[in-house]
Amino acid sequence: MSVFLAGLLVGALPLLAAGFWLGRRTTRPESLGGLGTPVEHATFRTLHTASLAAPPLRAGLTEETARRSARRLRTLLGTDALCLTDRERVLEWDGAGDHHRDEIMERLSGPLDTGRGEAFRLKCDEPDCPLHWAVVAPLTVDDRVHGALVACAPRESAVLVRATGEVARWVSVQLELADLDRSRTRLIEAEIKALRAQISPHFIFNSLAVIASFVRTDPELARELLLEFADFTRYSFRSHGEFTTLADELHAIDHYLALVRARFGDRLAVTLQIAPEVLPVTLPFLCLQPLVENAVKHGLEGTTDKRRISITAQDTGAEALVVIEDDGTGMDPALLRRILAGETSPSGGIGLSNVDDRLRQVYGDAYGLVIETAEGAGMKIAVRLPKYQPGVHSAARLSWE
Repeated sequence: MSVFLAGLLVGALPLLAAGFWLGRRTTRPESLGGLGTPVEHATFRTLHTASLAAPPLRAGLTEETARRSARRLRTLLGTDALCLTDRERVLEWDGAGDHHRDEIMERLSGPLDTGRGEAFRLKCDEPDCPLHWAVVAPLTVDDRVHGALVACAPRESAVLVRATGEVARWVSVQLELADLDRSRTRLIEAEIKALRAQISPHFIFNSLAVIASFVRTDPELARELLLEFADFTRYSFRSHGEFTTLADELHAIDHYLALVRARFGDRLAVTLQIAPEVLPVTLPFLCLQPLVENAVKHGLEGTTDKRRISITAQDTGAEALVVIEDDGTGMDPALLRRILAGETSPSGGIGLSNVDDRLRQVYGDAYGLVIETAEGAGMKIAVRLPKYQPGVHSAARLSWE
């Protein structure tokens, strides 16, 4: 929105002060309750229209997003017709004179190749057509031209040339944000794949070996463990969804711990204290399971001592607080800092840094892992989870109707 404010509004405000909004008279103050000046009303109307046009564009430049945003953009410019194109065709035409589609596309080869705007006179044999002039402004993302915004009007207008360029730059920012959203989605998918790849092959082998060991001595237990293994792997390798609920994540952890207890027997004691009201809370997929696996790894492997793992989840008002604690070997705090900073990746460290990064990406830096540990003193990991759904920012949002 900064590009929009710095460009479109700064360029348009002198015109607004004269009582016009890109060529159209502004609404009289008395029709808006008598609050503010005509310039303030026009600014509000511009921001309001831009806020309605932005959400579709955040999904990229397609026929559907063009259809949903073209009318808002035409209102923003106050022009008789507007079209959005990609590099090959008109995606959406809003307003009069859509018989100019082919002519527009023929004239776009230059702007699409050079990335520079252009204005030209339209050719038309229809006596009732109001369009005689077109302004083309390329839509660029990372210096690549993806399409164009074309505004058409009855006559030449320097105001329309400037405004079309500013609106096109604002649209380009929205498309760039859409590209960043797609990149973020790909990054999250890659991180989930990394977590799945980190599910220890030794754990899978050991789980199957334990199940096999009970096939003859305790067939019923072997059957139950096989179902636990199937449920755990089904959840861990599911093919959809960046988010899950705390209830589902804890359910998968329960399957995992059932397999671990079958292997280590009474050497592992697990306690869970879960407040029922936090079970529906949403969190990133495979967010807690790696932390529990880390507790098992540093608590049990390489020792014959009995170990304890506790998992608590409590309601703290606007957040859910999940704490995973073990009394295992712990870790040097300096080494832990290097792991979380991505400076080193010893065995078992990818899970911690991956979860920490994903929490910060989704909720902000204030929601990274909080870890207390020392060599020989076990480890305590706290995770705070806001109670709003993914994609909804914690800041209040204005609703425009």
